[in-house]
Amino acid sequence: MEQFLYRIQAGALRALLATVSVLPLKWRRAVVGGVTAMAVRLIPTLRRRAAENIALIHPEMPAPDQRSLTVRAARNLGRTLTGIWFNDDLAAEVAGIRAEGPGLDVLRAAEVDGRGAVIVSGHFGQWEAIRHVLKREGLETGALYRPNNNPYYEPIFRAGIERGGAPIIPKGAPGMRVLLRHLKGGGRVALLPDQYVTDGIWLPFLGEPAMTSPVAAELALRYGVPLVPAFAPWENGELRVVIEAPIPPTDAATMMRAFNDRLGSWVRRHPSQWHWLHQRWKYYPFNEEGRDAARE
Repeated sequence: MEQFLYRIQAGALRALLATVSVLPLKWRRAVVGGVTAMAVRLIPTLRRRAAENIALIHPEMPAPDQRSLTVRAARNLGRTLTGIWFNDDLAAEVAGIRAEGPGLDVLRAAEVDGRGAVIVSGHFGQWEAIRHVLKREGLETGALYRPNNNPYYEPIFRAGIERGGAPIIPKGAPGMRVLLRHLKGGGRVALLPDQYVTDGIWLPFLGEPAMTSPVAAELALRYGVPLVPAFAPWENGELRVVIEAPIPPTDAATMMRAFNDRLGSWVRRHPSQWHWLHQRWKYYPFNEEGRDAARE
């Protein structure tokens, strides 16, 4: 039954993508965004997850505003995924975007020195645009990603992210070996460490303790490469790519806390552009002590 449902889901998505493919990318985003907003309205688990996350972080927000944020975030998720599913068109769209921020010069200097870099972002805005812009700058950047549970959706997603730069590295022990060789050889890799992990450390994110992977900072420290946050927000209808100053090298916990703060500042500025459907804050009886210690 699970495989049957996976086939149905992937088939429905392929049909949707084929239907909207005749439209300009801007209109495709609007259509797919409407579909994802409707899906979140109709699927209780998705709606409840987003609502619980928003209520946790914004308890002062009136209930109608919380519901509105849930719908807007779902619509923006659809817009973002459209850019990934039609990644060739996204590459063309961002061809004229110039990267902002001091981090770009840091990456260029590391390239000249033969060093790589760890670039960290989040499920925020049009995050795949970052690698497209870096690739155009001669700073091609691979990515670490988690293969999808749905094997019929996996090739759709993988084909999209491969356009942004190589190598595309699946999470797991074999993938980690590829990542280490890539960094050791002077390559760059992008990570999105804003999801719950069971083997992370408790650090504040948006004012609440969230289990956070220290891997990005550990890699930067191990190989002596910069840890550079980068974000791609939509502002006033235009897409920006901001490569921020690197996080100073200290220890993994301090560095990842700084990353959470950087991402959190963008999310507070544009709350509907973050993926509230993630189960970012998971609490269990066995980890409550660490959670409470990390609470601001």
